[in-house]
Order: sequence, then C-alpha cells, then structure tokens
Amino acid sequence: MRVIFLGTMGWYDGRLGNTLCVLVDTGREYVIFDAGTGFSKIDHYIKDKRPVYLFLSHFHLDHIIGLHALNKFVFPQGIKVFGPKGTRKMFNLVINTPYSKPIRKLKSKILVKDISRGLKFPFDIEYEKLLHTTVCYGYRLSAGGKTLVFCTDTGECKGMLALAKNADLLIAESSLLPGVIDRGWPHLNPEQAARAARAAKVKKLVLVHFDAGDYLKESDIRLAKESARKIFKNTIAARDGLIYKL
Repeated sequence: MRVIFLGTMGWYDGRLGNTLCVLVDTGREYVIFDAGTGFSKIDHYIKDKRPVYLFLSHFHLDHIIGLHALNKFVFPQGIKVFGPKGTRKMFNLVINTPYSKPIRKLKSKILVKDISRGLKFPFDIEYEKLLHTTVCYGYRLSAGGKTLVFCTDTGECKGMLALAKNADLLIAESSLLPGVIDRGWPHLNPEQAARAARAAKVKKLVLVHFDAGDYLKESDIRLAKESARKIFKNTIAARDGLIYKL
C-alpha cells in the first residue's frame, strides 16, 4: 500500500502546499480521501484502469474545492464518490452551472452516493462521525493486511479513537499550533493528535491539515512534529509530495 500526500494544508493554499488530499494505492484500486486543491494532481499517479474511489470527510470548501478539476481527468473506469448525507446534493449544486461543468458533461463517469452501512466495497471501509462544526466523517481503510485511518477537521472525540484503534497508520489533522485550543471551531493541535495516537495504540502517526494562516514556515511544521513526538515518538509531519509505503 502506497500513501501519497497530494495536499497537506488547511483552509487555503499557502507557500507550504495545497489543501488536503490523500491518495492511497492499495495495489488493486485507488482510494482518495478528500478533494482539496491537491486533488488536481491525482492524474500524476493514476495511470491505469483500476477502480477509483473518493471519500469526502465533509463539505467545507478546502476539502471539496479541488472537485472543479474533475473536467481535466480522462479515467475510463470513472470515479465513485462517497461522503456524508448530502453528498449527492452537494455535487448537483457545485459540479454544475454556474460553478463548474455539469457532471453529465465530464470526460469521466462520476457516480456519487451518500455513504451508508449497507454499501459494499472491494475493501473494508469503516466510518465514524467526528467532532466539528458540521457533520464530518473519519474513515478506516483496511486492504492488503494493512489498516489506515484518516481523521481531519475534528476535536478530541470517541469516533476518532474508535477508528484508530490498533491501526498501522493514523493520518490526523494538526490545524492548530502547539498548545492552542479552539473549542468554538473544533480542531486538533499536534499534542492532541499525538495523545489520540498513543491512546489508540497506532503504529505510526502522520500529521496533516496544517492551517495555512498559522503554519507559515517549515519551522512551524517542524515544531508541530517535535511537540507531537514528545508524546508519541513515531510521528512524522506530511508535506505535499510525500509517498509513504505501508
């Protein structure tokens, strides 16, 4: 399993990178988590006709704005998109006139569904509600004997811990600077992400979704990584273009 970080920032693009998008090559299919501006780079890595799945955490713009790039992709296998209740409604609004080219005119066939427990996939996928200002899901993907968890835009919550339990890799947000708490707009700082990784007994923690308004320099991200490592040693901070082999 290869994990490719195409966008690692939050809120908006900055000098340090694009907004959040993570591509997972399971060896049998491609699984994408979120469609920030980094989503526009998926065609750099998807070069064959294996199935493509996109899972959206929620509908804040920094997690869906990359969808406008759908028009440039020519994937004969199409893309299957899943997300919280309202995903189909959101697509019909955003990927449509006057904001974008309508789905029916795209070069790739796009299938959009609200995710539900009854849906079947060729891999194991679980989801739980996280703690945010709107409905937001975290995901747990199991394929090829490995388990990856993706949790962004959340405060500390039981849903994240349930998904992350004993995972090989936890991809968790670090929107806030070390030591900062914002209960009015729930997000994690690096210490909170590290405590969650330790409590869930994961093998590796990767920090992502650095708020572009606060994380202005590479040294800010290094400090976040160092702060997390004091609590959970096996932590790295993802940067755009990082490829992690699981």
